[in-house]
Amino acid sequence: MIRPKHKKRIKLVLFFGIFLIIGFTLLLQALKENTQFFYNPSDIVKISFEPESETFRIGGIVKNGSVIRDKGIITKFNIEDFERQMTNDIVVVYEGVLPDLFREGQGVIVSGFIDNENTFYASEVFAKHDENYKPDIAYQD
Repeated sequence: MIRPKHKKRIKLVLFFGIFLIIGFTLLLQALKENTQFFYNPSDIVKISFEPESETFRIGGIVKNGSVIRDKGIITKFNIEDFERQMTNDIVVVYEGVLPDLFREGQGVIVSGFIDNENTFYASEVFAKHDENYKPDIAYQD
């Protein structure tokens, strides 16, 4: 025979256990929906490429000599793989003001959609800075 005090504790432990499992499940679901990775241009060029959603991200390096500015705020540029041995690149069209760190030879991540001719229409451009720290040499004692 289980005492009433123990029954109350068992019910309380079960309630908090179920509450914890539901909360953890909701947390994992939210993280899954909001996590976005990016594809490399060589992944996009593949014939059987199918993105998981209509809008997705591509990451790479802005190809040297590929930036063309049209009518002020429309910019076209090519993105190539981070490993520069790959020769695949994607044409990106972006309408808007580019970030300050955007330049040729620099890493970028663009978010948007692709059409049938492998032209990517970006709605956002994120410029990546170089991971190598270079101290300012102008300051010396």
